[in-house]
Amino acid sequence: MDTDNSKKQSDQVEINSESAAGNDSQTVKEYSVSSTGKPNRDGLRLPKQFSNVALPNFRRPTSSAGRGFIVVLIALVASFFGSWYGANYRSGNVVSSGTISNQKKIATSQSQLISSIVNKVGPSVVSVNVTGTAPSQIDMFGYSQPQQVVAAGTGLIISSSGIVMTNRHVVPEGTQTVSVTLSDGTEFKDVEVIGRTNASDSLDVAFLKIKDTKGKKLVPANIGDSSKVAVGDTVVAIGNALGQFQNTVTSGIISGYGRSVQASSSAGDSAENLDDLFQTDAAINEGNSGGPLVDINGQVIGLNTAVAGGAQNIGFAIPMNNITGLIKQVLETGKLARPYLGVRYVLLTDDYAYQFNLNVKRGAYIAPTQDGSPSIVPGSPADKAGLQEKDTITKVDGVAIDEQHSLLSLLGRHQPGDRVNLTVVRGDKTMTIQATLGTAPSN
Repeated sequence: MDTDNSKKQSDQVEINSESAAGNDSQTVKEYSVSSTGKPNRDGLRLPKQFSNVALPNFRRPTSSAGRGFIVVLIALVASFFGSWYGANYRSGNVVSSGTISNQKKIATSQSQLISSIVNKVGPSVVSVNVTGTAPSQIDMFGYSQPQQVVAAGTGLIISSSGIVMTNRHVVPEGTQTVSVTLSDGTEFKDVEVIGRTNASDSLDVAFLKIKDTKGKKLVPANIGDSSKVAVGDTVVAIGNALGQFQNTVTSGIISGYGRSVQASSSAGDSAENLDDLFQTDAAINEGNSGGPLVDINGQVIGLNTAVAGGAQNIGFAIPMNNITGLIKQVLETGKLARPYLGVRYVLLTDDYAYQFNLNVKRGAYIAPTQDGSPSIVPGSPADKAGLQEKDTITKVDGVAIDEQHSLLSLLGRHQPGDRVNLTVVRGDKTMTIQATLGTAPSN
């Protein structure tokens, strides 16, 4: 259902810093499989043996402004209903008026719930309009011609002072101007990009700052605890559909978590690897990138970021617990720096544990690479702490790495400079290693 909303909420920003939801990572190839395999949750590569599973294409739902659209109406044939009713009437299975009444009550209750959620969260959802330049292309005369790009996405207000969170691919490198439009139509043109995760980072996040709010009262969203989300939970997605329809609302459920995909724009360029995502059947349309995925309590538990191409109702969102450390950092310092450990690893499942002949079934296994590159990045916090190839990190600060708590989400609770205690299995021994997180390199 589509709903517009403009009610105002509290200025308080609530961030729950508990760990994030996760699940068995799926190995996903791009439209053609990358020969080096898919990246792990630290933005680095997995072994090749995990890169041969063919799954659908995924694209990032950012819309180009002015794009036309076609609405297709599907007519239901009346004779189908007549045949169904006649068959059930003869067999004595006609639906009673009491049952219909109960169904109406359920439908009405669900509709009211969704409307309530939208009224609560809608004022925090903004449209993000971007102009910039795309990579240069060679024209017919052999000259390089940069292309001007106009695009639109969605953002989420996280501070009454004007901090907005969105996806990195909504405001990519080359962005020249950014404007933000509130749900009531108020537009702010003086918007700067505070920072974005680097292009190789599996966390597709960026932060914006409205420089002059013009005295407008901004409504920050209520950030929820994504580790409490379960498959089957009802969720609502809100966004700037097709770059034209503000605060479009769709509803569905959480279909899975811990998904890993390789996504690109609808044009098939700028592929990026995304890990530890929620999967939802709530429709995520072009232009919805950077919009919230909301639970029934009106709390934002995910940031919408990708949709499966060639399929219906398969969308993906970043669990909020993976971002809470970055949110705190930006709100406190006004700057973005990504915490960094520096390992190449495989998130273990029963199958992966069997393949690597490991006794431990869950954790982050620092696997040997196929191309000979080091599994521990030289000079990284992991290297300095003494982690070794074939170690398995099973806990971070006492919290077990499993389907509900990925290494990415547990590290995402921290900021650069924080010390973390890693429980490590090395051969037959279990030990605790302390590491001081660094700042993720720009490359």
